[in-house]
Amino acid sequence: MDLFNNKSLRLLEKAIDAGSLRQRVIANNIANINTPGFKKSSVAFESILKKNLNTGRIPLKYSDSRHFGAADSLDAINPTVVKENTTSMRSDGNNVDVEQEMVRLVLNTINYNADIQELNNRLNSLGVVIRGGN
Repeated sequence: MDLFNNKSLRLLEKAIDAGSLRQRVIANNIANINTPGFKKSSVAFESILKKNLNTGRIPLKYSDSRHFGAADSLDAINPTVVKENTTSMRSDGNNVDVEQEMVRLVLNTINYNADIQELNNRLNSLGVVIRGGN
């Protein structure tokens, strides 16, 4: 049993990576608020995760990573940057709404901190087990 490579920890790692990427995308959107023609971007992660969790597929059991069909569904879940080209906020074509970006920034910070806290809790629990309950 691999204590540090279970699905919960890997999923938390992916959520933290998505939050980090989302923070950079939001910062880029805000930095380009006065750039004519700039189109904002967003990060798709939760929808990809939900889609993969709802596929209903039963994963094949395998004993070696080289076996056919051994790809773990978590490996296919990666945050993706999506550019929003269909809207415009101003006559110069820029579509960044600073108020919307600030709300997204606050939500992302809350989610990111919750993910970090959960990861710390799980690692602390493993530490207690490794130390024999002390």
